[in-house]
Amino acid sequence: MAETEETDGEGLARPAYGSDVEMNVFDAVRSQSANPVQPVKLGKTDSFCFHCHKDVSCWNVCCHGADITLPPYDILRLVRFLHMTPAEFLEGYTVPAEHSESGMPVVKIKMGGENGEGPCPFMHEKDGCLAYEARPSACRYYPLGLISMKMKEAETKEDFHFIVREEHCRGHAEEKRQTVAEFRNEQDVEAYEQINRGWIDILMKLASWRSMGGVLGKEPTAQVRQMFFMVSTDIERFRRFVFESRFLETYKIPDEALELARKNDIVLLQLGFDWLKNVLFNEPTIEMHEQVLQAAIAKARTELSSS
Repeated sequence: MAETEETDGEGLARPAYGSDVEMNVFDAVRSQSANPVQPVKLGKTDSFCFHCHKDVSCWNVCCHGADITLPPYDILRLVRFLHMTPAEFLEGYTVPAEHSESGMPVVKIKMGGENGEGPCPFMHEKDGCLAYEARPSACRYYPLGLISMKMKEAETKEDFHFIVREEHCRGHAEEKRQTVAEFRNEQDVEAYEQINRGWIDILMKLASWRSMGGVLGKEPTAQVRQMFFMVSTDIERFRRFVFESRFLETYKIPDEALELARKNDIVLLQLGFDWLKNVLFNEPTIEMHEQVLQAAIAKARTELSSS
C-alpha cells in the first residue's frame, strides 16, 4: 500500500493511505458539485485547457470566501511586497486558525464580509489581484492540486497533479492548452514548493503522530505550539529569538550558516524548520552544545528513574 501525502485546499499536504487519495483532497472548494476533483493523475508533460483572464465571465468569483492558509514563504513574499513587518501583516490581513489534521496554529487570509464570504483584501473588482506578483501558492496552483506520494520502501517522493473543476469556473472552457510543466512555470510555483516543503513535512508528521496520541504519545505543549507559530508566521520575531535569546548558547550553529541567517530570511526559515524538527521529533537536524546535551540526557534519566 502506498503511503502518501496530499495537498488540501489550504495549500497544505495531508497524509492519506490507499484509496483515500481520491477523497476530500481539496477542502477549500466552494462548488455545489459533489466531487469537483477529477481523479486523473497528471504528470508534468500532460496537458489541460484552462485560462483565467479579465474577460472570463467568472472573473474574481474565486476571490470571494476563499479558505487560504498561508505557509511561511507565502507570508514572507507578501510582507516584502507590501513593505510591512510580519507583525503588521498578520494583524491587518490574516485571521488565526488551526491546521485540522495536525492541530497546529496557522493563519489564513482574512476575507471580507461578516461571515468571511466576502472578497479577498487584495482583490480589486476591475483590476483583479493587487498582490498578483506575491500571490499565495494556493492561488498560483489553481485549478491544479498536488499530491506527494511516497511508497513505504521508497527513498524519494513522487509528485503528481490533478484538476479541480468547480461549477462556477469558466476558465476550463477556454481554448488555451498547456502542459502541467508550462503552467507551473507560468505560475512560478517552484520556489514556493521548495521553501515550504520543510514546513509541510512537519505538519504531516504531526498529523500522522496525532492519530497515536501525539509525538511519543504526547500532544505538543502550548510552548511548542508557540514556537511553531513564531517560525511559521514572523521571521523577524524568530530572528530576534535566535540572536537575542540563549538560543546560540544551546545550539551549535556553524559560523557561515549563522552569518547567512542574519541577513537571509530563507536561510533563517530553513534553520527554523530544522530547529522545529529537532524539538518536535528529536531529529538530528540541529546540533546542541555538548554540555547542554549532556544536561538534557541527565535530566531525562532522572525523570525516567523517578517515574
